[in-house]
Amino acid sequence: MEKLATGLSRKAGMIPGTLVHVGDLDQHPVRLTLINYDADHVVEREITSFDDCFEFKDAKGVTWVNIEGVHDVSVIERIGECFAVHPLIMEDVMNTEQRPKLEEYEGYLYVVVRMLYERPADDEDTMEIDSEQVSFIVGPNILFTFLEDPGDVFDPVRKRIRENRGRVRKHGTDYLAYALIDVVVDNYFTVLERFGDLTEDLEQDVMGSPTRETLLQIQQMKRAMIQVRRSVWPLRDVVNTMLRGGSPLIKKPTMVYLRDVYDHVIRVVDIVETQREMLGGLMDIYLSSVSNRMNEVMKVLTVIATVFIPLTFIAGVYGMNFDNMPELHWVHGYWYVWAVMLAVALVMLLYFRRRRWF
Repeated sequence: MEKLATGLSRKAGMIPGTLVHVGDLDQHPVRLTLINYDADHVVEREITSFDDCFEFKDAKGVTWVNIEGVHDVSVIERIGECFAVHPLIMEDVMNTEQRPKLEEYEGYLYVVVRMLYERPADDEDTMEIDSEQVSFIVGPNILFTFLEDPGDVFDPVRKRIRENRGRVRKHGTDYLAYALIDVVVDNYFTVLERFGDLTEDLEQDVMGSPTRETLLQIQQMKRAMIQVRRSVWPLRDVVNTMLRGGSPLIKKPTMVYLRDVYDHVIRVVDIVETQREMLGGLMDIYLSSVSNRMNEVMKVLTVIATVFIPLTFIAGVYGMNFDNMPELHWVHGYWYVWAVMLAVALVMLLYFRRRRWF
């Protein structure tokens, strides 16, 4: 199960703004890529020196700097100093346990969202979901995105920029931020669709012959859905604040598209709540199914025990071997006792069947 807090104790007592990485420590090197574009041109390169990044600080058009890896304090600190970003923002960038939020500073916006993707699992009937923090620093003509690990879901946006498709090359950083958040939200639907398919398969197993493995799958799915809910619910407030915050960095034409993202987030929230209710129902059905199966077993055992009680009594009586018991000297006494025992058992079974006890 995902930990709710990883390494937060390392920040205890430190000065606000102190850069300390909080989260899973990866060994991969930090990778920086840059895209500068306007309506007429696009420049894309991988940054090997900070000088390559700083020359686009005041460049025309829109500059998008993508940083993969936030565990290197020197890199994050250098970016914050050179672009005059508040230390508290850079501290939050390195704290990968942030919930989705929006903070407005003078001259830029700081936005945090959670990117979800499915992690390969050993069992194809289960699903493991990873949640990765994505931090946005949205300035007038430059946008930074900070990711924990290599790889993201932003390739459709990059393709639109390269091929000059859509409106992204005609707008500023606010539209670029919208496009990236929109891709993150759209990826939620991909994850939830796969999640829904597994839930339907799990429902069939529960209604059929559930096993202990079925219970473990339900528990794992519930944990995954809790993780999805933690990532999605606060994002609704983030997008709503962007719509109503009145920041000068978000232009009026972009508001229309942000409303569309807000609608998508609401749909995702509805799907998440529906899936949570379904999983809770599956747990109840599983417990009821196990209880009913146990009742059926106990019913059969009770019938068997009830039938054998009078038979045990008869066998006990004629097993005492007293000399004055006349039945012991009957020639056909053994068969008489068997006939009585079988008759008693048959009568009891017919009675139970008539009462529909089994």
